[in-house]
Amino acid sequence: MARSGHFGPPRQNDPNRRSGPWERVVRFLHMKNNSRFTATLFGTLAAALLLTSLATSVAVAQPPAHVMENPATTKWGPAPPMLPAGAEIAVLAGNPMQPGPYTVRLKFPANYDIPAHSHPTDEHVAVVSGEFFAAMGNKLDRTAGMRLGVGGFALMPAHGNHFAYTKGETTILLYGQGPVEFTYVNPSDDPRNKKPTSRP
Repeated sequence: MARSGHFGPPRQNDPNRRSGPWERVVRFLHMKNNSRFTATLFGTLAAALLLTSLATSVAVAQPPAHVMENPATTKWGPAPPMLPAGAEIAVLAGNPMQPGPYTVRLKFPANYDIPAHSHPTDEHVAVVSGEFFAAMGNKLDRTAGMRLGVGGFALMPAHGNHFAYTKGETTILLYGQGPVEFTYVNPSDDPRNKKPTSRP
């Protein structure tokens, strides 16, 4: 025979009875059906989503950091392999290998040749020091390039074949829309297709 308090029905109205964890869960679930609770819950979630959206918008709207640099403080590194060996590059703004605007400095040694090639986007050139020779055409011709001195400017249109060369050490400012790519008229002129020479 069951003893009272062990298996008998719970005393719902007993003021001395403590509520167990399961009863608290049941009351919470019943409370979820209350329209005021539901409205408060959804209102809180909506406010949180709105604040998150506003924070994201503010972060996106922030302008990029400004850049100011003199040539004397330029940090140079080897130019990418799409250019013949010997050139140096310094990225000033953006990433020329990614979509979007970019600005770089390029430094070429004396008697440097860039065979005929084209780009998928317009290429803007401004001469910083030295002399830069360039022309439109399908083959490098060191007698046909137009001389651009300091302050000189060139715009090479997208998909237009052109070439360039130097006679003395030259630095240019190159800017446009990335990603930058070189398509050489003669694939054998592409430095990426040339096998590295082995040292004895």
